[in-house]
Formats: sequence, structure tokens, C-alpha cells
Amino acid sequence: MSVSKRILVEVMYKADYCLPCFYMDETVREILPKYKDQVEYQKVNFLGNGKKRFLELSCELFGKENVYKNCRLAPIPSLFIDGRLIFDAIPPLFELEEAIEEALAG
Repeated sequence: MSVSKRILVEVMYKADYCLPCFYMDETVREILPKYKDQVEYQKVNFLGNGKKRFLELSCELFGKENVYKNCRLAPIPSLFIDGRLIFDAIPPLFELEEAIEEALAG
């Protein structure tokens, strides 16, 4: 039995009143059933319990000095796959599916 690759999809999320954030989350949730056991999904609410992860991803993007001295932060909303910034705006479904397929293929 082969073990299929599993990827982590994360959406940087402010709050439900942030419509771009809300729709980015909805877009991901719409395609999740297609990838059942292959995709782990996390909504990173940086105003809530996701502050630490938000800063980690921001540091990976821009470097620690740029985050803490120059206030360079990950875009809101944005979508990361396995810690890499893939989209900084709501993607069309077909582009999101292509990005997931590419990540699953390695």
C-alpha cells in the first residue's frame, strides 16, 4: 500500500469581517473534499491564536530583521502551501487546484 503525500495549506486570516480573508477561506474549503486525506488545512487567525505562526511565516518570507525592525509582514489574506507563499490574493479555483496538484506531485 502506497502512502500518499500530505501537504499543509495555511490561510493568513484576520477575521470574519475581513471579506477577502473570508472568501480566501471559503475558496480553500470548497476544494478540500476533493483532496480528503492529502491536504491538512489551517486557518491562521493572527488576531487570535495564530500570532506565532503568522510571525514564523513572515520571518521565512522577509527575514527576522525585516519583520521586527521594518514591520514587513505576510500579506493578508495569503495562502501558503508547506510554508511557501503561493497566493497573496484570492485565487480562482482552477489555480488553487493546480497549486495543490503541483505540491502533491513534489
